[in-house]
Amino acid sequence: MPNLVVKFESLQQLYRAYMPFIKPIGMFITTTESFTLGQEVRVSYQLPAMNQVYDFSGSVVWINPLGASGGRPAGVGVKILTEPDFHKHHIEQLLSSELASADLTCTM
Repeated sequence: MPNLVVKFESLQQLYRAYMPFIKPIGMFITTTESFTLGQEVRVSYQLPAMNQVYDFSGSVVWINPLGASGGRPAGVGVKILTEPDFHKHHIEQLLSSELASADLTCTM
């Protein structure tokens, strides 16, 4: 199972990666590695201004290829399969003021 690692440096970066339309929760990971839909992956991530590293297992549900429209970065959207409520709580708590934003994200 491939491993992906991401460190979110800012709330804006986290907002652009958060995929609330994936149920129960999804996260976009910028990468140039090749993946297929449904492929299982292991993700480790660090939230802005935090030292704690979180990890989860997930499955690829979205693919932005190199050269995706709208200047979106190459990468994959991953549906979080292990402890989704835990991850959703921590991410949404940080993004509480950003969730109603109309800013573009990495996926939509």
